[in-house]
Amino acid sequence: MNTIAQNIRNISFPLTAVVGQEAIKLALLLAAVDPGLGGVAIAGRRGTAKSVMARGIHNLLPPIEIIKGNIFNCDPSNPGEWDDLTQALYENTDNIPTEVIPAPFVQIPLGVTEDRLLGSVDVEESVKKGEPVFQPGLLAQAHRGVLYIDELNLLDDQISNQLLTALSDGRNQIEREGISFQHPCKPLLIATYNPDEGPLREHLLDRIAITLSADGVLALDQRVSAVEQAIAYSSSPQAFISQYSDDIDGLKTDIILAREWLKEVKISQDQIRYLVQEAIRGVVEGQRAELFAVRVAKAAAALEGRNVVTADDLRRAVELVIIPRATTVEVPPEDQMQPPPPPPPPEQPQDQDDQDQEDEEEDDQEEEEEKQQEPPGIPEEFVFDIEGVILDPTVLYFAQMAQRQGKTGSRSMIFSDDRGRYIKPMLPKGKVRRIAVDATLRAAAPYQKSRRLRYPERVVVVEQSDIRSKRLARKAGALIVFVVDASGSMALNRMQAAKGAVMRLLTEAYENRDQVALIPFRGEQADVLLPPTKSITLAKKRLETLPCGGGSPLSHGLTQAVHVGMNAKMSGDIGEVVIVAITDGRGNIPLAKSLGETIPEGEKPDIKAELLEIAAKIRGVGMKLLVIDTEKKFVSTGFGKELAKVAGGKYYQLPKATDQAIAGMAKSAIADMRS
Repeated sequence: MNTIAQNIRNISFPLTAVVGQEAIKLALLLAAVDPGLGGVAIAGRRGTAKSVMARGIHNLLPPIEIIKGNIFNCDPSNPGEWDDLTQALYENTDNIPTEVIPAPFVQIPLGVTEDRLLGSVDVEESVKKGEPVFQPGLLAQAHRGVLYIDELNLLDDQISNQLLTALSDGRNQIEREGISFQHPCKPLLIATYNPDEGPLREHLLDRIAITLSADGVLALDQRVSAVEQAIAYSSSPQAFISQYSDDIDGLKTDIILAREWLKEVKISQDQIRYLVQEAIRGVVEGQRAELFAVRVAKAAAALEGRNVVTADDLRRAVELVIIPRATTVEVPPEDQMQPPPPPPPPEQPQDQDDQDQEDEEEDDQEEEEEKQQEPPGIPEEFVFDIEGVILDPTVLYFAQMAQRQGKTGSRSMIFSDDRGRYIKPMLPKGKVRRIAVDATLRAAAPYQKSRRLRYPERVVVVEQSDIRSKRLARKAGALIVFVVDASGSMALNRMQAAKGAVMRLLTEAYENRDQVALIPFRGEQADVLLPPTKSITLAKKRLETLPCGGGSPLSHGLTQAVHVGMNAKMSGDIGEVVIVAITDGRGNIPLAKSLGETIPEGEKPDIKAELLEIAAKIRGVGMKLLVIDTEKKFVSTGFGKELAKVAGGKYYQLPKATDQAIAGMAKSAIADMRS
């Protein structure tokens, strides 16, 4: 495996050959100097050299010395970080065999399971020894090397949380299936993602030290140079790489020396205070930014061969760590960026000029002597002003990169035991529909020796207590139920707008797994004209007839929508339900009459209270209600707004609501529910 890793390193595209992306290349070098810095995440669209740079920095890492044959890459000079097994083997041994191997490069696949990532029971060895034996996962292999995650935003949430927890602790603690084991986990984390393919949770962004965008615009000559570089590399990789051998060797030496310098780098309390003040001015949440910024500043000093942090190091730390995290990145108007020119000095006699020149030379000499005696500096000006506005236009590049990052949010998931992608094993509750064979065998493996004594005729003995079921997950769609008032003179306009919105949403339903339903209400009842569907053909056929006129049974319309939504959720394919009620809220038919129940003589139903009760139930079952009032009126009853408030939804008064506006509101409501 080491030979393969070495071959990959030898043909990797050199980091120094990447055109542009200077900020990202610097961030990767700083992370190589201090692997415990917290990792680097690179956002960018397709073809921005994200993966190339990740593999390029791996080619620059120095080889590591490990205990010979150790699968956890343990450092022989650091017993405090050994795994439990290594500590037991070499606790009282002075003569420890060692070997030097290339720094490992481990990539986390998108479909990785918890067992493959963290480690699990080694079935074969457990059967042989009659006791649980730990089988290392990908985190163990990556220790002291590079852990690379492509498309971090598409990684399962639970997997990414477990991954970052282990990296933050520096250790992977396993307590499962009869195993209690820990091993070191301190790789250099490099992650990439494309914001166009899905957002990245702010929780993950906060746990990674440096997050930059590779979407910067290259000049024409740079793009030409990038094409030429790619062609030359594809034609003859070895010849192309040999052109950069001196640069590569120089950077390798710089990283090795910087790691030694880093142990001696000092940062003053005033410099730490400056970083904290910048984080406060940028309205950065939490304190991880300041902690990461301190490490970045020290790594920057070490990379320059210094043991003290300077003002330039602090400024670099602010640009790489604090600005991308700033929640306020306002830019002052262009006319405010340039200070007014100073007034011209008054004319002086020649003799006076000569005297001033001599004084200036003396002052410069005194200032130079003072600078040599002064402690490490702090930037003269802050990057942010008191209100979080960026003062220096030269750092707007980093602010723009921060704004390009995706917003928080994720698609909803449905967890079950019968359909979906296998994400983890679990103890069964009731009847097992899908057996997790791998986890079941791991649970049974340690007891095979003793069980074979009781059942010599059986090769593998699995008991009921060993059975594990599969936990499955699949993406969930949303159901949008249009409840349309088909009574009154405006009914035709409302129905046409609703029909257009249905067709618009259905054109996007395939990718999002969303479904649409339509319930018009008129006369005394509400009918499900279009049941939940993703079919455009069915929708067109059902929506050809648009019934209009009569009373306004709003209560029955909302009740029907709740029933349709509950049935859709029970099918297992729908995660959220949004009810879009296109009405003025003036229902005049009680629910009892719509259901065919007899109303006692002399009793006047309280339709308003009935509607508010239904709205409360909509909120109680977790559905979202949007009330769109399309009525043209000078005096509004305000009941539609009250109805939406009780349901925890939203109210819009749009006398000329178009199909595009209605569809946009529905999609916005779904996005709010998923975030």
